[in-house]
Order: sequence, then C-alpha cells, then structure tokens
Amino acid sequence: MEKMIKGRTWVFGDDIDTDVIIPGKYLRTTDMQVFANHAMEGVDPDFSKKVKPGDIVVGGNNFGCGSSREQAALALKYAGVACVVARSFGRIFFRNAINVGLPLMEADVQCHEGDEIEVDLENGKATVNGKQYTGNKLPDFLLEILSEGGLVPHRKAMQEKNRGCNDIS
Repeated sequence: MEKMIKGRTWVFGDDIDTDVIIPGKYLRTTDMQVFANHAMEGVDPDFSKKVKPGDIVVGGNNFGCGSSREQAALALKYAGVACVVARSFGRIFFRNAINVGLPLMEADVQCHEGDEIEVDLENGKATVNGKQYTGNKLPDFLLEILSEGGLVPHRKAMQEKNRGCNDIS
C-alpha cells in the first residue's frame, strides 16, 4: 500500500450505507468480481463500469453505516478504489476496510466528481485543487496492517516473524 495515493474522485453524500455500497442480493457469493461489478449500485448503477483502478471515493458523514458486512469494503477494493476519504465512517465499515486492506482517512474534503486528489495517509492530509485538508492520521499499527494488505496478511507476517522466537537452543 502506498502512503501517498493520487487519483480521480467519486463524490457521494452523507449516510452512504453498506446496502448502497453492495446490495444484499449479492452477498451469497465469495466471488470478488461479483462484488466489484455491483459496487455502489444502490446510488450509482453505472459506478462499476466507470470507476478506474486508483480512483478515490470521497464521502460525507457516516460513510459505510448500516450492517456489518465486510463485503462493502471488499466491493470497493475489488472495483479498483484505492482509498476512501470521508468526513466520518460507520465504525464497523472503518474496521472492515482496514481488515481487508482498503485505505481510508477521515477528512472534510470539498471537491467535485472527477477532481484529482492526493491523499497522504502517513500525515493525515488530502490535497485537492491546490487546497490542503487536514484529516485524522491513522495510528502506526493501522498503517502497518494496511501496508501488509489487511489483517490476515498482517497476522501471517507476525507469525512468520515470531516463528523462531520460541526456539530454545
């Protein structure tokens, strides 16, 4: 995961819930392409056809509220979204995004759809049209989880690292 992420914006408002991010009728699969093909379908039926790898979703308050479905974060990640920036996140969505390796940052960014945005995860800053916005910097341990691709790869890396620590010679 890059700590500086640059991309084109997709702007959504307040209270974008997980049912809008990935409608419930698609939850019975484990096929990530199905999630990607239906990402944001509840608010923009053509989003998955228009989004490009590296694009960034910018939301308002309470992005990802609603049910605890991990598939919402997975849908955005596999649709090619590089990062989500929002004024605030639903608590469970925030943690699910970290767990699946989808970078995010809380910041009150003002922009229009299609604007270029640069997100500095390490310092909690976003820049759009020459204006810098200060957001919440993620703690180092969350940045580490993201840099390793999510919680499962992070735990595997930790187990590998600690594998030889208990050997008695």
